[in-house]
Amino acid sequence: MANAAQNLEVAKPGQDPPQSQLVWDRIAASREFQDLMAIKRTFIVPAFIFFLVYYFALPVLVPVVVQFIVETLWSSMEAIDRFARPDREAAVIAVEALDLLTSYDRRVRHYEVDVREVGHPLAAAHE
Repeated sequence: MANAAQNLEVAKPGQDPPQSQLVWDRIAASREFQDLMAIKRTFIVPAFIFFLVYYFALPVLVPVVVQFIVETLWSSMEAIDRFARPDREAAVIAVEALDLLTSYDRRVRHYEVDVREVGHPLAAAHE
């Protein structure tokens, strides 16, 4: 690298520019180079600005959403009725949880699950 830096031709005040500078000046003045610079300004710069805005706006515009399911085991549907009165299907959300949740389901679903102990004498009687 040091060798390349030593070989650079730099014009001193009052001197003619070096040959390489004349070549680059001719290239920059050419019509083809001007056309390429116009394409750069009309495509590359706007594309760069678009992707820069997209990169920084994406985390703000697409929030992270975490969904979770709460499963509870009740002794009977009557126990659910006593807890959730008057509407069994209405969600019961703790006041503290309301401050943390951005959204939640207002209605819930209940499923009846028949639980049997394997090997229990009564389990064979239900089959």
